[in-house]
Amino acid sequence: MQISNYLTNEHRECDNHFAEAEKLISQGNWQDGEKKFLEFADDTLRHFKKEEDELFPLFEEITGSSEGPTNVMRYEHEQVRGLFGKMAEAIEKKDKDIYLSLCESMMILLQQHNMKEEQMLYAMCDRVIPPQKKSEVIEKMEAVKE
Repeated sequence: MQISNYLTNEHRECDNHFAEAEKLISQGNWQDGEKKFLEFADDTLRHFKKEEDELFPLFEEITGSSEGPTNVMRYEHEQVRGLFGKMAEAIEKKDKDIYLSLCESMMILLQQHNMKEEQMLYAMCDRVIPPQKKSEVIEKMEAVKE
């Protein structure tokens, strides 16, 4: 399996949870919307953990660089984490306008972030990481549960 396929599939799953949460909250269904938002946040944070704890260190070890694309991705992960907090506050206050406004920011950030990962970083990982190491890192990422 390619790293790009594995992680791109996770992006799509997270995107689906995000869209469902936005739809439910826009309809005023706060209870189900909050559940779906929490699924989106949990899945996204688990995805980040897989990248930050398993993939990025391996890529940096092989390439000898931690100042390149992985550094940018970590920074963007922090931006997403910040938006999660603000979105959770908006849900807690049942402030639909603020939540939907934050959804626009999140969508733009994630689209740009995911495109960089999918078109650049994951492709680089698939090129530079040897097949055996690829299998190992995917197994390690699959084992990440929280």
